[in-house]
Amino acid sequence: QVQLVESGGGLAQAGGSLRLSCAASGRTFGTYAMGWFRQVPGKEREFVAGISRSGGSTSYADSVKGRFTISRDNAKNMVYLQMNSLNAEDTAVYYCAAAVSNYGFSVYSREASYTYWGQGTQVTVSS
Repeated sequence: QVQLVESGGGLAQAGGSLRLSCAASGRTFGTYAMGWFRQVPGKEREFVAGISRSGGSTSYADSVKGRFTISRDNAKNMVYLQMNSLNAEDTAVYYCAAAVSNYGFSVYSREASYTYWGQGTQVTVSS
C-alpha cells in the first residue's frame, strides 16, 4: 500500500509558477507509475500529467503541455509537478495518484488506472 501526501499548493498570480510535491510512503515506490490530476468544483477530475515508474516516459494533457513538467525522484519517494505560466483556468484541487505498473515505460491518463490517491492540494491563480 502507498500513502501519498501533496504539498506546495497555494496562491499564485497569472503568469507565475508553483511547484507541487508528492511524498509517497513505502519501499516499492519505484514500481508505481505516477500521475497528477485536478478537479474544479462541479466538474469531473481530469488528468494533468503522468510519468512512468522509471521516469523515462511522460504524458501531459493538451491544456498544460509546454507549461507543466512532471518529474520523480525514486530515491526520495517523491514526484513533482512544476507549473509555469499559470492562468486562472489552472485553479483547482490537485491530486497525486499512484498506479500499479508492470511495464517500466507505461504512463496512464485514465483515472481508473490509479489505485492510490492523495488528499489534494489547492492551487488558486489570480488574474
